[in-house]
Amino acid sequence: MLKSIHRGLLRASKFGMCLSFSKQSICLGTCTTYCSQVKSPALLTNTVNRFLTSFSSTNYTAIMSSPHELPLDTPILFLPCTEAFNGLTEKERLYAHHLSRASWWGAFVTFCQSSPEASDIFCLLTRLFRSQPLDSLKAQAVEKGVVTEDEFQSLLIYYSGLVYNCGNYLGFGDRKFVPTITREQLLALVKLSKAYLECSDKIIQFFNRAADRMYDLSDDKKFFGMPPNGITMYFSSNCTQKDAELCKEYMTDRNIEAWNTRLIKHEDGDKVLYDIRLASVENGPAEGITRKEDLFEGHSFTITRGDYSDVLKEVVKELALAKKYAANDNEVKMLDKYIESFTTGSIEAHKDGSTYWVKNKSPAVEVYTGFIEVYRDPSNQRAEFEAFVAMVNREQSKKFDTLVQKAEHEILPLLPWGKDFEEDVFMRPDFSSLDIMTFASSGLPIGINIPNYKDVKEEQGFKNVSLANVLSSRSGDKSAQFLSEEDIALREKFGSTSLEICVGLHELLGHGSGKFLRRKEDGSLNFDPATVKNPFTGGEVSFYESGENFQTKFTSLSSAYEECRAETVALYLCLNDDVLDIFNIPSEDKEDIKYMLWLDMFYAGIKGLEMYQPKQGQWGQAHSQARYAILQVGLEAGHGLVQVKETVGKDGLPDLLLTLDKSKIATVGKKAMGEFLRKLQVYRSMGDAKSGNEMFQRYSRVGDDGDYPFGKWHEIVTRKRRPRMILTMPNSRVQDGKVELVTYPAGAEGNVTSWVERFSPSEHDAIEDMLTQFMLTRNQARE
Repeated sequence: MLKSIHRGLLRASKFGMCLSFSKQSICLGTCTTYCSQVKSPALLTNTVNRFLTSFSSTNYTAIMSSPHELPLDTPILFLPCTEAFNGLTEKERLYAHHLSRASWWGAFVTFCQSSPEASDIFCLLTRLFRSQPLDSLKAQAVEKGVVTEDEFQSLLIYYSGLVYNCGNYLGFGDRKFVPTITREQLLALVKLSKAYLECSDKIIQFFNRAADRMYDLSDDKKFFGMPPNGITMYFSSNCTQKDAELCKEYMTDRNIEAWNTRLIKHEDGDKVLYDIRLASVENGPAEGITRKEDLFEGHSFTITRGDYSDVLKEVVKELALAKKYAANDNEVKMLDKYIESFTTGSIEAHKDGSTYWVKNKSPAVEVYTGFIEVYRDPSNQRAEFEAFVAMVNREQSKKFDTLVQKAEHEILPLLPWGKDFEEDVFMRPDFSSLDIMTFASSGLPIGINIPNYKDVKEEQGFKNVSLANVLSSRSGDKSAQFLSEEDIALREKFGSTSLEICVGLHELLGHGSGKFLRRKEDGSLNFDPATVKNPFTGGEVSFYESGENFQTKFTSLSSAYEECRAETVALYLCLNDDVLDIFNIPSEDKEDIKYMLWLDMFYAGIKGLEMYQPKQGQWGQAHSQARYAILQVGLEAGHGLVQVKETVGKDGLPDLLLTLDKSKIATVGKKAMGEFLRKLQVYRSMGDAKSGNEMFQRYSRVGDDGDYPFGKWHEIVTRKRRPRMILTMPNSRVQDGKVELVTYPAGAEGNVTSWVERFSPSEHDAIEDMLTQFMLTRNQARE
């Protein structure tokens, strides 16, 4: 018994030194269990406790729950879509199959956009797992004493996290995660595998390139960000914030958009050349797309192309095959333009494709693909590759159709900024409920408003999608902290309904509302300066000049600012009973639904604190920052509307309790959110980044003082966080000319198998070669 306790302490110490804190916690827990079985348990328990208290309070928190590991209880669920897929015709299934294949090929662009090691980690572990059955590999490893069963399981969970996030940084939070087994254990596992026996040189090359970076938790490697404080693949490692600002000014001056670009800084003595690299199949110069050396404010710029060429070539092949099964001319033209964009690097071609996509109303199979979201670029301009394929859930879509029909004349006028700051004409979008078949990116949202091109949105319109099967998977998790038992029970009853309403209002009337005052390409203004005035000063309004947009003006805060505006729109509009009628809410439930939607938003504001990075003093996730700012607005409103108090939890450790006064929501709450929402929109409309960002930064501040010291409470929130869900998606395959949907069981094994089977062995070999080639040459100069 004593030997077991001693061994547990030694193992805990070892895992502490290698930063495997969850493993360390398991070892210490084992020690405590043994202590209770001996004659003097108190003495031995004190020994374990002294071991624990030898760490600083920060380390103690890390031991209990490391933010850089995926725990064994990470929920991994299969995303069901069989019923929706079975409702497709054979032609539609073939269309979906090839679009899905194109999407999964495109996922490797996202891997290359993640971190320098992400691609090598994928190649290393995929080769390990595809070389032999998982049960066989596990049995060998456990028998040889390389890992325990739990340790092997933890590696499968790590891999599931890697492929779900398309890299080794979380898509939600931008935080790096590392394996819980040690580097030495991983190498031993590799060396006993069939993969090592078959091709030792190749798998060891992947290990050697990946291993050190894979486990590196230096301060500048823990989160995405601009060097030297973080890691990013959108800029070469020698770029600084100053370089990013200079590039932004150049691209704005030349009216160039950054969506599908990287910035590579070439230094030769005192000479510096900035290379703006476009994603495309084709290399070499192209008129109207690339540029030779171009001087700007004493600096040299060039625009080249050919990023991710080999991967995009496979994407284009599958899009061309999908085109054979398109349902109409809009789909054919859409795919033609996507193919042109990915082949040449032209963003204008992708905008044209997005226009045809908007015009393609309520298709049986919905798809959108390209460089879409800018959340992971430190300057919020360059976009991650994203692609989804889904089937329309027509029954669920009916309520959203009603929301669209009533939006322009009945709902948008309720917003608190007036007609001068709202679009002259509401471009009625297609609002569909979708069952996702494939989503290739760094994680699955529950709703989307796209395209993100502001000119396309204003001139052609947009689409909203609610991802029904993702929403149902997420709402299945009823766990909650920081709430009373009564509120937890109410959340279990109404949480999924309130979330659906929030998503609908957020996407359609949040992202889909509000005007940008701007100068159009022909030099005219899209507003009358004689009548439209600044409501806060009474003077003239500012506006966006040609070449400027919301991202370039509001820069790093633009994503969080916009998400905050959309969330606040949902809070504000849900208080209208006519809006709730659209979602068929019974009269007796309306007040509870309003209460739950507001409570959930404030609750998300507290939970999102785990995405805050205290050392860097910055937020790692736009939605979390947005919801925290909304919580601060509620707290500032006073009158007991919302309160957060420090308490003692059932475990005897510090805890928090969030309370909301239902009677104050329609008065104190609505007034505060209305004033805040008006400022958010007016500053956004006018391009007044100085006023808007100053206000938003104030509400985003995480301080240690005052009645609500969230800086001190950050430790409580991170200690009590729950692992985020990972979703496994199906594959499709063609057998005898017919498409079959291949499903997988819940759990890490099913997730790993889905990726092993997603490509043939020869395709996996090709993937290894193309990823290796890209990463080795990614920053080399080009013509």
